[in-house]
Amino acid sequence: MIPPLYTPGAPTPAEGLRPTGRDLSGRTLLMSGGSRGIGLAIALRAAQDGANVAIMAKTDQPHPALPGTIHTAAEEIRAAGGRALAIVGDVRDDESVAAAVEQTVAEFGGIDVVVNNASAIDLSGTESLSMKKYDLMQDINARGTFLLSKLSLGALKASDNPHILTLSPPISLDPAWFGGSLAYTMAKYGMSMTTIGLAEELKDAGVAVNSLWPATTIDTAAVRNVIGGEKLAAVSRTPEIVADAAHAILTQESREVTGRFLIDEDVLAAVGVTDLSVYGGEGPFARDHFLD
Repeated sequence: MIPPLYTPGAPTPAEGLRPTGRDLSGRTLLMSGGSRGIGLAIALRAAQDGANVAIMAKTDQPHPALPGTIHTAAEEIRAAGGRALAIVGDVRDDESVAAAVEQTVAEFGGIDVVVNNASAIDLSGTESLSMKKYDLMQDINARGTFLLSKLSLGALKASDNPHILTLSPPISLDPAWFGGSLAYTMAKYGMSMTTIGLAEELKDAGVAVNSLWPATTIDTAAVRNVIGGEKLAAVSRTPEIVADAAHAILTQESREVTGRFLIDEDVLAAVGVTDLSVYGGEGPFARDHFLD
């Protein structure tokens, strides 16, 4: 579920976004995660423009239940027309993240975009959730987002159109969003708080900091394996809707679009895309879900 975004008839957070005529050719993206799902879709959309994409993730070897590794992702990025750098690393580890930033700058000459995509999910209630899972979600979601953003700032400030994009939801203090899965909500809101704080902190430096969230469930491994299985996946939209929305955000002027909690279909509408049928089903939680 996602918190209420705005009152009916009011401007959406995507107000003011517009088709820019820009693409991501030659731009360098550093992404946490990205070996599958929404992250990989964002990487492939950038690669279609000829972008450089560095992916930092732990998935060095195939998982028995999940598709893809950082190496297969890199192969797909190259096949789509981009340059790829696969970095085996853990977003929870300071030295690992610092090394990923250094490797990306060394390989591609800088960083224009940071995508905070890595996220852990467990929807268990407080009584049944282990503290190990609580710590995992906090470390990957909230701390990992803060850490990767922090260590990339030097490189981002050298870019002529720098962006940080985090896959996290709008914040609402309605108790309904906390009662069902408190620990997960806290971890995702930690990511969103990073967007609010960094957007304010970096506004004079011209670094755009935004969050992006889907209006419906998306057919990802989390939906298939954690939330609703094949039945829910079948009526969910494809990851490409989030990827196309991310592309639209990352090609905006960084000083003009920052500090926003953007919803995929609102972003696409703002840049003139109104036929969303290519992305598949509406999903049972359209504009009413808090699950990535």
